[in-house]
Amino acid sequence: MSTLPWQKSSFSEEAANCLHISRTPDGTIRLRESDDPDVIVHTTPAALRAFFRALKAGAARP
Repeated sequence: MSTLPWQKSSFSEEAANCLHISRTPDGTIRLRESDDPDVIVHTTPAALRAFFRALKAGAARP
């Protein structure tokens, strides 16, 4: 498991369904889910902002 300082999302209410986020010294954003903490998604702040904008706009709806 990583030694990065991870922060639990404030929207995570159940211990089994928690999203954790961390930022590396070079600015890379890392995300992981509490059920599988060894699987880490790497992204940039700009890409994560674009993803959230698309979600809010409904672009991710089936």
